[in-house]
Amino acid sequence: MTRFRPKYITFDCYGTLTNFDMAGAARRVYGAELSPAVMTQFIKDFSAYRLDEVLGAWKPYSEVVHNSVERACKRNNVTFRPEDAQRIYSEIPTWGPHPDVPAGLAKVAKEIPLVILSNSMKSLIMSNVEKLGVPFHMVITAEETGTYKPHMKGFEYMFDKLGCGPEDITHVSSSFRYDLMTAYDLGIKSKVWVNRGHEPANPYYEYSEIKDIGGLAGAVGLE
Repeated sequence: MTRFRPKYITFDCYGTLTNFDMAGAARRVYGAELSPAVMTQFIKDFSAYRLDEVLGAWKPYSEVVHNSVERACKRNNVTFRPEDAQRIYSEIPTWGPHPDVPAGLAKVAKEIPLVILSNSMKSLIMSNVEKLGVPFHMVITAEETGTYKPHMKGFEYMFDKLGCGPEDITHVSSSFRYDLMTAYDLGIKSKVWVNRGHEPANPYYEYSEIKDIGGLAGAVGLE
């Protein structure tokens, strides 16, 4: 574990802090009409298409979800209904944190300012942030930056807003593909991977690993 103490701890929100239950939402909408095997494949495809959808020009996250559901339906020979995509999107602001998050954040929130950089919308994110249980110095959305992670622009926008550089922060995420690979390329030396089981370990990207947010205080030199 690194003992570097950052000026700011920056976070991915969905999946890392908030229990981003897209798989559960898809099951609630399509589970009754799909076999278990098809449902499993549908969820995998839905996730892959969400990443693909954010790699182009910015568009509202509702469109990201709509398009991803539509493409997953097409691939799995499922009837696409726009209201089903909207139902999944509408669940997002109701989701709360992983169980370890409030107490884990509380250990660091009084010592180091916390910042969120999220692939979200202004109309969505604050409902999720309010459920995390601690104050945040700043919450930045893809809607504000005009780009989704893993693009670099959002990180660069965050540096400008904070008046700091990559050498000043610790970035925390459960995803290499959305966050930690870009953080590595941008020269953020202090990176923390929260192993939530989304992706396999990849030591090439030079991070500290924690199993949940309870380990964050130790990773930033507070324990």
